[in-house]
Amino acid sequence: MAVKQLLPTGDFPAPGLFRRLASAFYDLLLVLALLMVLILVYQQGILRMVYGSDTLQAMSDAGALDRDPLLTILMIIAIYGFFGLFWTLRGQTLGAQAWRLRVQQPDGRSITWQQSLNRVTVALISWLCGGLGIWWALWDKQSRTWQDIASGTRTVVLPKK
Repeated sequence: MAVKQLLPTGDFPAPGLFRRLASAFYDLLLVLALLMVLILVYQQGILRMVYGSDTLQAMSDAGALDRDPLLTILMIIAIYGFFGLFWTLRGQTLGAQAWRLRVQQPDGRSITWQQSLNRVTVALISWLCGGLGIWWALWDKQSRTWQDIASGTRTVVLPKK
């Protein structure tokens, strides 16, 4: 997928901490919904066709579905895919759209898949560190978070339409 100039163009300011957290909360709800649908389709659709209802129930009762490596891989792909598709196509997830945020390269172009993968990975590490990577924006002179720095991207606030 080609990198393209995102519209509108301009030199937009970096968002504050509250706006970043609100957008992240919206996206968390969307990702949780996506994962719930994925788990439902996988366990009640695919596994039910493969094993049948009785065997699937017995597996569930025995705890055999608790640590399914294939489901884990599918969930990871879904999380990276969710953010990657939104960021590479328009620079905005649905949560970012609601809060008028956009992730872009410093020159205003859309980010690459590699930058997206870096952003998601560093963001997960940041949250595992108690959100320290998000709070980092308060001390950074350009208001960048760890994921902005690691991926070479910028998060900006778009003007009202």
